[in-house]
Amino acid sequence: MKKAPEQADTQFKNIRIDTYIGMAVSNVIMFFIILSAALSLHAHGITNIQTSTQAAEALRPVAGEFAFGIFAMGIIGTGLLAVPVLAGSIGYAAGEALKWPIGLARKPYEAKGFYSIIAISTVVGTSLSFVGIDPIKALFWSAVINGVISVPILFVMMTMAVNADVMGEFVIPKGLRAAGWLTTAGMTLAAILLIVQFSQ
Repeated sequence: MKKAPEQADTQFKNIRIDTYIGMAVSNVIMFFIILSAALSLHAHGITNIQTSTQAAEALRPVAGEFAFGIFAMGIIGTGLLAVPVLAGSIGYAAGEALKWPIGLARKPYEAKGFYSIIAISTVVGTSLSFVGIDPIKALFWSAVINGVISVPILFVMMTMAVNADVMGEFVIPKGLRAAGWLTTAGMTLAAILLIVQFSQ
């Protein structure tokens, strides 16, 4: 933005549209996941699922003998969607931190470190399926870890977003500033309560 500020309005518009559409779609999907779980699991008295086997069995009243196949397709589909995205995110984060050439637009020989991290992350993520780690517990604990580490990340982001030395003319407005700090405070409180809950 600092190098080409004249492009900022267009880029912000694209980012805003992408965010609105992405959040709308993801929340609609989340709603139907909750609704489906309530109608298929809670309605049959299944309220405590600890393993992927229990999750597949819980679908049996609805899906019958197809329960395991449906659950397996869901897990595989989630993995095919999540692994490339997460591996790419790690590649970008590590590459930027280490000041390596990054970007999927580059050829592999132009960004060896970037592509190596993506490859290693993909292999590690895939191998977790073969080492006995239960996917339900892995999803739960990854969500817990993400929730806790999001607090310092939010704090750093907000500190940068309101700093004119960093953002220049693109310092966030007061409304976003208030919403951002409120979100940071809420996430901080939630993380503290979670840690207290686990420590009891």
